[in-house]
Amino acid sequence: MKIIIKKYMKSIKGSMSGVSTWALALALFVCLLLTVYLGDEAVMVSSRYGDKELPIYSVQTDEKKIAISFDAAWGAEDFPKIIEILDKHKVKTTFFMTGEWVEKNPECVKLLVEKGHDLGNHSATHPDMTKLTKEKQREEIQKVHEVVKKLTGYEMELFRPPYGAYNNDVIRTCYELGYYPVQWSVDSLDWQDLSATEIINKVCNHKALDKGAIILCHNGAKHTAEALDEMLTNLKNQGYEIVPISELILRENFHMDATGKQIAN
Repeated sequence: MKIIIKKYMKSIKGSMSGVSTWALALALFVCLLLTVYLGDEAVMVSSRYGDKELPIYSVQTDEKKIAISFDAAWGAEDFPKIIEILDKHKVKTTFFMTGEWVEKNPECVKLLVEKGHDLGNHSATHPDMTKLTKEKQREEIQKVHEVVKKLTGYEMELFRPPYGAYNNDVIRTCYELGYYPVQWSVDSLDWQDLSATEIINKVCNHKALDKGAIILCHNGAKHTAEALDEMLTNLKNQGYEIVPISELILRENFHMDATGKQIAN
């Protein structure tokens, strides 16, 4: 389990010279106890299940909340229609944007911030992150972060790896950069050019649709905008409240199960 120690390490570090081994060990033990029990002074999180680091596929919650996300890596022709429908339903979502999409559609990015949607990082050039060095992984994430921050002042904290491809290094890199890696539990398969009806059925009758689910859609897919209005109506009729991913995930004191579900400690 990863334990992030915000305080007390300095006192141990400063006492290392001239102190006996047992005393130092005792001080470290006390430090760890403080880390576990001091609430807002210490945060205990784990993205690991077994020997594998996992992104967030869904969240365990007693509330009937779900999130819808859009990957924006190509095209923006359907963007105005998507925003119009989201406004109609008073729904806020999360857009995971590549650096190339941001550079081509800066006004869309500004509008998302203005309307209160999440901005998510989807890498600079949409590579398979597992094939990159740690240094290159960091560059792919940081480049988009800086461009969006300069454009809007928005500090992104959510990252979705292109193609859903990740390994332990990718997940660790995300957390090292202050990001939460996010996948999905419900895939609309809109990228396969399914019809609007097929997309609606795929999402609204999905076996993984449940409290804490994260739905994957794509900006620029052929029939997503066409399906969105009825999809949102259907989900609301099922009793779901649709929130941005930033409002769904846990930020501290959590662990993951084998499916990538984020669970409070």
